[in-house]
Amino acid sequence: MKKLLIIFFVSVLFASCDDFLDVNEDPNNPTVVTPELVLPVAQVYTGEYVLDYDMANHLGNMLMYNWSETYGFSWYQEEFDYLVSTTFHDDLFDDAYLYCLKHYKDLYDREEKYNNYRAISMIMMAYHFQMLVDFYGDVPYTEALARGGNPTPKYDQAEAVYDSIMIQLDDAIQLINSESTSEVAFESVVNDVIFDGDMKKWKQFANTIKLRILVREANVKGDTYVTAEIAKITAEGSGYITSDVLVNPGYLKETNKQNPFWDSFGEDSSGNTTMNHNATCATQFIIDYLVSTGDPRIDTLFQKGPDSETHLGVEQGVVNLTSDYDQTHVSLIGAGLLKGYDAGAPIFTLAESYFNQAEAALNGFGGNAKDLYENGVKASFSYLGTEGVEDYLSQNIANVSWDYSNNKLEAIITQKWLGLMGVNAEQSWFDYTRTGFPSNLPISLQADTEDRPVRLFYPNSEITGNTKNVPSQKDAFTDKIFWAE
Repeated sequence: MKKLLIIFFVSVLFASCDDFLDVNEDPNNPTVVTPELVLPVAQVYTGEYVLDYDMANHLGNMLMYNWSETYGFSWYQEEFDYLVSTTFHDDLFDDAYLYCLKHYKDLYDREEKYNNYRAISMIMMAYHFQMLVDFYGDVPYTEALARGGNPTPKYDQAEAVYDSIMIQLDDAIQLINSESTSEVAFESVVNDVIFDGDMKKWKQFANTIKLRILVREANVKGDTYVTAEIAKITAEGSGYITSDVLVNPGYLKETNKQNPFWDSFGEDSSGNTTMNHNATCATQFIIDYLVSTGDPRIDTLFQKGPDSETHLGVEQGVVNLTSDYDQTHVSLIGAGLLKGYDAGAPIFTLAESYFNQAEAALNGFGGNAKDLYENGVKASFSYLGTEGVEDYLSQNIANVSWDYSNNKLEAIITQKWLGLMGVNAEQSWFDYTRTGFPSNLPISLQADTEDRPVRLFYPNSEITGNTKNVPSQKDAFTDKIFWAE
């Protein structure tokens, strides 16, 4: 019965998401869309924001030198040139506001009986606003999301947005906990395609996002602030996530209804391999790195070309590539990432949570850094379906074995980079900007800069539509986000 209900729901959900949720267009004949129909649409948009072609994970894999381009394609010239402009991955700004945040704000504006939905919306808005800050720095926040009420919102300082969403996450947890003392009965959450209405898991996710924020800004905020905030997480008692955070509305093998990563880099709904799949391969750098460290994840992160007995990559930006590097020879995206049309879409992995906890422990904020580090590696192996993690960790190789690694932070960030590869790789770009790890990461052969970008430009939509408020563009290669300054 539940399965049939999900299939029916998905057929409605994917019919026309934006039109379906264009509420209150006519003030004389308002259309009321109930929260249980708004929530899954917002969550599906979040999955697409992270995992669609040209979106967050895709950009991260390019900037972190994980992926390259096969012979016969000219897919990634802007990425190889580091051509940061007002159109470079501009959907990361526009779609966050137009699709994801728009619908979460609609949930937040509901009446008290929908407080659990409102709490979820607060957590997810914090998730998206943090990512916007990490991509752009200062962003519209306090005046954003007013629908037609304020089409030219002011920009808030990046650090102030971080401060506010930390408070918002606390408030969301308190709102969930207030059900036991509220005079108004809370509606149970249905059609939650992330945690199936389990509010404890939502509290764990809120804490996990808080820790991501704290680890990122620790050098700016200082030990006193971070210690106090982690103490609040501990005292709250729900802890952190215990499994990967996945969006899954019941993806179907139909047009526009598949897992977004599979739909972009796997097969279309007719079973045909996508052009993006054929165009996208490993870099030779990452192949060499995985081989040199005895990392069995190489066979799940990448698949050998059908005409090759060994893994083969392509350096970013190489010219005069020959047909020896076409899609039949090079290593394309592997089955550990391309799990199927109906797989859940990861928006936050258990591996990342463990690595963030390991970094916090390393800096003296509680916990056993070694155990948390190794749990992060194990969670990465588990997500990819890779065996041999104990043998891998037992090797006397720096940034693999905890005990053999002199620079523990480098070990954590390097394994986090490997663990987020192909999944949430934008987070590794943020980490690289903040820490400089992994070390010795090449840049594209086409780049004329010494290193990769550290931020994105505000898009044309803001330059032309919010001219009086949009800040002057910062230098994309030298003006770091506040947490990396």
